[in-house]
Amino acid sequence: MSIIEFQNVHFTYPDAKHESLCGVDLAIEEGSFVAVLGHNGSGKSTLAKHMNAILLPTEGRVLVDGIDTADDRRLMQVRRSVGMVFQNPDNQIVANVVEEDVAFAPENLGVPPAEIRERVDNALKTVGMYEFRQHAPHLLSGGQKQRVAIAGVIAMQPRIIVLDEPTAMLDPQGRQEVISTVTRLCRERGMTVVLITHHMEECIGADRLVVMSYGKIAADGTPGEVFSRVELMEREGLDVPETTRLCWDLNQAGLALPLDSLDAESCAENICKA
Repeated sequence: MSIIEFQNVHFTYPDAKHESLCGVDLAIEEGSFVAVLGHNGSGKSTLAKHMNAILLPTEGRVLVDGIDTADDRRLMQVRRSVGMVFQNPDNQIVANVVEEDVAFAPENLGVPPAEIRERVDNALKTVGMYEFRQHAPHLLSGGQKQRVAIAGVIAMQPRIIVLDEPTAMLDPQGRQEVISTVTRLCRERGMTVVLITHHMEECIGADRLVVMSYGKIAADGTPGEVFSRVELMEREGLDVPETTRLCWDLNQAGLALPLDSLDAESCAENICKA
């Protein structure tokens, strides 16, 4: 069942000469982990901002659980369903204590105090930050701050979490912390996760990979299927996993290896068979 649908969505920013989205059709299944990959200017962040009505289509429709995001009367319902996490966690942290920050959104939604306490504790435990609940957010690492920002979204209990390049400002360890957290949210809690990124390696564990290019969908499939299209990825200025690259190079030398092996073990097994 699709929980987010883009129906022939076009979008042009004010005073822009070109469309940022050019007739996008996309359906995202409930409970899935979808990664959206693309170079700068590809339209991937514009796509993300349409998912909870930060932006509205110039033409076409976006439906969230059947609700048209252009319906002003149901805007809050859309935004309760779709939680957003952005690049810079400092822009989402509003309190001086971690647990107070995570409680901010539920308080604004009118959640009873006892339930807020439970939601905050559960959210912080989910992202592995419960022991830091009394800490000052500004003293945390970048990865820890981003996990607190994710906890703040989880405390709203959305059905969907959209992360717009959440690791862009993080070091490798922080990036791994965030990707592990959102993967667990999908696998263990059944939450629909949409990850916007330009880091190839963050897409490998997704159920589905969508490649954006100049406002259009250039490729859509499993990570193995998409990364196996090496020439397309090169044209888009995007990397492929080292295993895919190795098999591709060996194929150019005369072998006939499958290109959808994304881990070293299965890649080695295929080479041995060949």
